[in-house]
Parts: sequence; structure tokens; C-alpha cells
Amino acid sequence: MSPVIEEHTRARLITDGPLTRPVPVDLRYDADVDPGTVHLVFDGGADWALGRELLEDGMNAPVESGEVRLWPAGRAQLMLELHSAGGGGVEVFQIENAALQRFLDRTRAKTAPPAAAGR
Repeated sequence: MSPVIEEHTRARLITDGPLTRPVPVDLRYDADVDPGTVHLVFDGGADWALGRELLEDGMNAPVESGEVRLWPAGRAQLMLELHSAGGGGVEVFQIENAALQRFLDRTRAKTAPPAAAGR
């Protein structure tokens, strides 16, 4: 059984007003459960499952899948737009790429094929 990879970071909730609000978010990955999925768990327990490739792609170009939209905001940040099921609302977050890249690097290392023996 492989250990779960976690990265703790903060996102900024973007609002209509002049201020943003920091929100704790845990990035989680369990290759034993689903090697193609990462979880973003927000303060309060909201858990969004995203394709790992979708998250990686969103750091470089606008992408969307279902109720999730991602796009880069310059070199250092990712914008994450989450639509609640049934049209219940939209939340937009800004996340620093450094934490995301560190997390994604760790998940890739976890799923990399083993080096060939005898080399």
C-alpha cells in the first residue's frame, strides 16, 4: 500500500468586492485508489476530484471539464473556477503554481515506472 501524497497550501477566494479571502486547501493524491485523480479539499470539507492531467494542463492553457475550469494567471498562479452541481453557484480561486508544481512532481514520481534493472 502506497502512502497518500498531501500538500497543504492556501488559495485566494475571489469575490465581487475589493478583497479576496485566503482559504486553506489540501491537495491529495492516492495512486492506489485512482492514479489519474487528485483531490482539492477546501476548508469546510468541500472535496473536488480533478484529473491530474487536467490540473497539469490548466497551468499552461485554459481547460475545462464538467463543472471545473482552469486557466493560468501569469507564470505564478492558476485560476480555478468551480461550478456547484445544479447551478447552485460559482466559486473562483487563485492558487500559487509553486505548491501545485511541487505536488504534481511528487505524484509523477510516485507513478513513474521503475528504472530498468542492471543499468
